[in-house]
Amino acid sequence: MINQLAERTIARVLGIGSGFVAILVVTGTVTDPVNVTKLFALGGVAIAALAVLLAFGLQELWASSKTLVVFVGLFLVAGLNAIVNSDGPLTQNLYGAYGRNTAFVAYLLLTSITLSVAVLRREDSFKYLIWGMFGAGVVNVVYCGWVIAFGDFVPWSNPYGNILGTFGNPNFIGAFLGMFGACIVAYSLRAGTSIIARLGVLLLLLITTYEIIDSSAIQGRVVLAAGLGIVGFYFVRSRFEAAIAQIVYLVFIGIAGTFALLGALQIGPLTKYIYKTSVSLRGEYWQAGWNMGSEHPFTGVGFDTYGDWYRRARDFQALVLPGPETTTNAAHNVPFDLFAFGGWPLFISYIGILTLSGLAILKVTRRNRKYDAIFVTLTTAWVCYQLQSIISINQIGLAIWGWLFSGALIAYEIATRPKAEETQSGQTKIKGAQVSTKKQGEAIITSSLLAGIGAVVGLLIAAPPYSADAKWRSALKSQDLQKIELALEPGYLNPPNSYKYANAVQILESSKLYDLAHKYAEIGVQFNPDNFDAWRVFYLITNSSQEEKAIALENMKRLDPKNSNVLGDQ
Repeated sequence: MINQLAERTIARVLGIGSGFVAILVVTGTVTDPVNVTKLFALGGVAIAALAVLLAFGLQELWASSKTLVVFVGLFLVAGLNAIVNSDGPLTQNLYGAYGRNTAFVAYLLLTSITLSVAVLRREDSFKYLIWGMFGAGVVNVVYCGWVIAFGDFVPWSNPYGNILGTFGNPNFIGAFLGMFGACIVAYSLRAGTSIIARLGVLLLLLITTYEIIDSSAIQGRVVLAAGLGIVGFYFVRSRFEAAIAQIVYLVFIGIAGTFALLGALQIGPLTKYIYKTSVSLRGEYWQAGWNMGSEHPFTGVGFDTYGDWYRRARDFQALVLPGPETTTNAAHNVPFDLFAFGGWPLFISYIGILTLSGLAILKVTRRNRKYDAIFVTLTTAWVCYQLQSIISINQIGLAIWGWLFSGALIAYEIATRPKAEETQSGQTKIKGAQVSTKKQGEAIITSSLLAGIGAVVGLLIAAPPYSADAKWRSALKSQDLQKIELALEPGYLNPPNSYKYANAVQILESSKLYDLAHKYAEIGVQFNPDNFDAWRVFYLITNSSQEEKAIALENMKRLDPKNSNVLGDQ
């Protein structure tokens, strides 16, 4: 039984919190202004909602969404199995590689969001989620517009020369703006929306489209076009009873989609608008991810260890394009990432969760021909994220919407089953779910308190990468050798990572502190013997003996067996 006020607490936490995660950027105190900060915020949001779910909605979750609970449970068990069997460092499996932070802890938090949102039943609850996304979208549109017009006021490094939004990458902001643009159109088509409001949405859509083009992100254009195509389908379906109208529309969309696909393959008139060299590179990255999972079918290689395995798993043609020294730490495809991380168990359980959301879309679509703005918006956002996830890198600011709307669609399908029936007990029974209306004053205090406690616990769970990065940034800024060494001492709030060790060695070597450079180079290869760059740094430093250089070279060849020149231009 889910209490209405407890549900409201979950909806507010997830709606406002998801928007906050998407827009949060911290500069000056950390070296990574985007990923560690979003993971930190995600911890507070996810566990705050989960705490309320465990206290008030666990029975309802199990009663209405057993299959979802089972798939999420299998996903987490498969994740633990991947960690136990991984050769990668435990901290990397838990918190992720530097600049990614999409490892087990991130997925634990994301699945917590999916479970928490699955018990929502009231229309207002779903509106909170949608308006949370709209809030994040408006902030990014305004920010990107300012950057285009006046320059960027956020003091971060921008090697791309394009707008970054609050995602730190033009591809990510392009994809998010594409999702946002399609969703505001979907929601504006609801009955009762004024002409003035729709004109405002049209203006916002035009600005958003311009910013997507300015980002040079092909995926942004693809996501926007696909999202608008979905909105158009539901709109046409609601306006025309005859099946011929839907068939004509689908044929038109199919032709447009075919031309778009051909353009991605460098065929046809859309090539110059859709194709980029990076499209070809993705095929190699996907193949490497597939190879990792295929070679470790039951365990995968471990969370966020794709970068450690890429050189070993890539095909020979990857040495030609993108080239032997062009590497990546992500498959640029979330399903293939998960297949590499945990093999078939993790991949199948993830697909199972997506299938439940897809089935929810089909069920609602079949039983309702009317244009339901909430449902169409949720569906559009979910499909847009899934499309982005198969052509790009996972990123917490985007991933939160995919996992949020996965659970929301399952919840909405349940909430829109046969109409509510009032029971004599004073409870509102909604499509098999029960929403208590008793003791609301007590419930709101309790649910809010639990959310607060959960937020603190979640922040503590997700804090280590942020804390470590802040400590490292402070040490570098101080230029104090003692502080730098303290920042390299492992601890719960200071988990080590390969990037930090390699960075420290390079700094110490350039400062002619050769003994210390050698010390931390040795620690680096001991921490992660499968990190190619750790061995390369160990090989190149001044104080490495000839015997150590030989060992380093042997390990580089082990980690990059298809490359005849592992030293590159060195």
